[in-house]
Amino acid sequence: MNIPQSNLPRVVIIGGGFAGINLVKSLAKKNVQVVLIDKRNYHTFQPLLYQVSSSGLEPDSIAYPLRKIIKKYDTMFFRLAEVEQILPEKNEIITSIGNLSYDYLVVATGTRTNYFGNKAIESSSMPMKTVPQALNIRSLILQNFEKAAIADSKEEREAYLNFVIVGAGPTGVELAGAIAELKNNILPRDYHDLNPDDMHIHLLEGSPRVLPPMSENASKKAQKFLERLGVNVQCNTIVKHYDGLTVTTDSGVVMKSETLIWAAGVTGAPVQGLKVEAVMDRINRYNVNRFNQVEGYTNIFALGDIALMPTEAYPKGHPQVAQPAIQQGKLLGKNLVRLLENKPMKPFKYRDKGSMATIGRNKAVVDLKHYKFGGFFAWFIWMFVHLMSLVGFRNRVIVLFNWSYNYINFDKAARLIIRPYKK
Repeated sequence: MNIPQSNLPRVVIIGGGFAGINLVKSLAKKNVQVVLIDKRNYHTFQPLLYQVSSSGLEPDSIAYPLRKIIKKYDTMFFRLAEVEQILPEKNEIITSIGNLSYDYLVVATGTRTNYFGNKAIESSSMPMKTVPQALNIRSLILQNFEKAAIADSKEEREAYLNFVIVGAGPTGVELAGAIAELKNNILPRDYHDLNPDDMHIHLLEGSPRVLPPMSENASKKAQKFLERLGVNVQCNTIVKHYDGLTVTTDSGVVMKSETLIWAAGVTGAPVQGLKVEAVMDRINRYNVNRFNQVEGYTNIFALGDIALMPTEAYPKGHPQVAQPAIQQGKLLGKNLVRLLENKPMKPFKYRDKGSMATIGRNKAVVDLKHYKFGGFFAWFIWMFVHLMSLVGFRNRVIVLFNWSYNYINFDKAARLIIRPYKK
């Protein structure tokens, strides 16, 4: 892998997500050699993936080159590779480009889409966890508009204009609102030969309410906002089958749709090689202690979505969102330095900064510790928080410009089929 030998302890980090890049930043200018490994050469700001899917943003505004993060530091290296196995007895990893030894290993591989064993849905639906997947959804939506314009029958046209989103967590709710804005603002202007009333957005959720992780107040407000936009919200509904055209629910309801977007859950993406007891089988997360050490190991750590750290406040582990990953990455950097200085590590304590979701223009919900509110002010806060959380000044400027343009013109400028999607 051409990583130079060094007298410094080597920290190998697998994954350039929120946890990985915050750990890298925390170790900058420290007496360690850092090797960051990822199968992509960029960090993805996942909370805004839905805006790429719905033509609101181009992908380069939410992606940031990983090499740009480490370019100032001579002791930091990046390798584009996929880690295939960990060999803990040798303190070594096997990757797609060769083997590499480590003194400390940090797994921050995040999650992948969970289809709960349903192979038909896995093969026919559209996931949205990566930039390429978001671009696939964007292309499919726009291609469906084009095909609907030349459809020979009403039934065929309705299938192209029926959009089914499964899972009403933040991702599903935000995407449903964004597609509804396409229907309300773009379809009437760009597609004069289509009737916007023929387009339907269905948001299906297995639990009794939308946004299950948030407060009931947020759920009620979000559902009201969605319904005002024209989204058909169906709770207590589980999709049992999808073959690429026909959606079947547990209640026997059947609907025709060329597009089913799966946002119904995630599962961990662990790397093979660690002891069986280190990984929770059902959710594929590593069992870690309060210092993020993987159970059974002293020099292997797991961070973010892949780490399961039960505490009194979070008996089922911390929520799989950005903040726990960011905070764990920052603390582990400090703890690794303390380890090297023979000082005791500090236990992780999650500071919940609240949760939020946007449903569209001037519509959002925010849950803080003592305050819960929705509407325009919540939407403004959502925009500010996400804008400041983006990696890179350029990305912030581009996103701010796009949001301003979209807000003034009721437009989504990234309506481009760059790479046609084929089922």
